[in-house]
Amino acid sequence: MSLDRRSLLLAGASAAFSPAARAAPPDRRLASLDYGLAETLIRLGCPPVALVATQDWNRWVVEPALPADTVNLGASREPNLEVLQALRPDAILSTPYLAGIHHRLERIAPVISLPIYAPEGRPLALAGAAARRLGEMIGDPAAAARFLAEADGCFEQIRDRLADRALPPVYLVNFMDERHVRVYGAKSLFDDTLHRIGLANAWQGPTNDWGFATVGIEALQTGKDALLVYFDPVPPAVLPSLARNPIWRSLSFVRSGRVHGLPPVLMFGCVPSALRFARLVGDLLAKRG
Repeated sequence: MSLDRRSLLLAGASAAFSPAARAAPPDRRLASLDYGLAETLIRLGCPPVALVATQDWNRWVVEPALPADTVNLGASREPNLEVLQALRPDAILSTPYLAGIHHRLERIAPVISLPIYAPEGRPLALAGAAARRLGEMIGDPAAAARFLAEADGCFEQIRDRLADRALPPVYLVNFMDERHVRVYGAKSLFDDTLHRIGLANAWQGPTNDWGFATVGIEALQTGKDALLVYFDPVPPAVLPSLARNPIWRSLSFVRSGRVHGLPPVLMFGCVPSALRFARLVGDLLAKRG
């Protein structure tokens, strides 16, 4: 009987340590075709080994800092497949937006496609789900849980900080030229974040699946008090041209001096971008009184 039991225990131990029974190793060498997923990896302590368009990171993302040794894969729709092949990543991170090239990437490594911007329009929630998935992939789900808890705490602090102020609705725009803006509304990360910190979005018009509409500046005219926040980078000569534009000068927020600029924030980012935006707009409005 004891021999039979010992045999069973040995057989069980052998099965437990067989290759088929072992847990899959964490994916620590990840390449990313998306800035938002890359910034999330950095905040989780496992930066991507490679990323598309690294040269533009400081123009659109800024923080968290991109490690200097991150390999540049080139354009997102035409990543350098030879470089990617040489790096031998455990997996390649992408989004449904790039589904058209996934069949080429799958020859190199598994492609993990994580949706953030979708027709149902819940980017902040989807970004949180992506952070949890990435935490599992890198073998550190606790890091994702900590990060998301810290994010919730930060959002609550900013909400409490602004709670006693009678603040107007906020337009959030990127200037395209001296006559057009990209305005962010429903289904955008910025809109989700505004609501999370207790602010109202002044733009109630339609938006696309990415949460923005491209409109003429006259579309921002409103009878209600509003505040306009624009993000850097601004195309050269746009602000001087606007200063001479009678349509721009007639807008209520311009006449009342409620136009403010902010440093770059990744408009199509994930939770790190939402946090950066919340801090920047929270500081701006707190100083405004």
